[in-house]
Amino acid sequence: MFFDQFKKIRGLVLDVDGVLTDGRVFITENGEQLRIYHVKDGYAIQLAVKQGFKIAIITGGQSASIRKRFNGLGVQDIHLGISDKLPVLSQWMEMHVLQPAEVLYMGDDIPDLLPMGVVGVAVCPKDAVEEVKALCNYISPKKGGDAAVRDVLEKVLKLQGKWDEDTSVKSV
Repeated sequence: MFFDQFKKIRGLVLDVDGVLTDGRVFITENGEQLRIYHVKDGYAIQLAVKQGFKIAIITGGQSASIRKRFNGLGVQDIHLGISDKLPVLSQWMEMHVLQPAEVLYMGDDIPDLLPMGVVGVAVCPKDAVEEVKALCNYISPKKGGDAAVRDVLEKVLKLQGKWDEDTSVKSV
């Protein structure tokens, strides 16, 4: 069964816009970009970090608020303003000594296609573009920004026996 591949995962790579958000970006009158994140995704990311998973954010977005959000969740590898994601993914995998079969990539749009093609598990939210859906091993029943990341991480962690109700992990 496909979910057996989830048992091998040690590294998680996430896009931001359309995966961790609904894809909308609000611009203030001062030019600041605002995104809305789901706290359930944040909880699952923190728990995965606590359980020893390597997590990378690779996004075309450049807002400093992205770095602030994910540093606050314990994510160390945050790559902003990336249009060609494959070289960054390859360097990250090499740095953490991860084989393709050990990496899950969650994306939603055309810039995610190449990196999704080289990892062991490719997943996406249900509102990803059709080209991405066609490549994915698993399509979450959740839309981007609506706890789709939580859906995926909970499956991975439960299949590995690493999901627990640790009350020291904050939901932020």
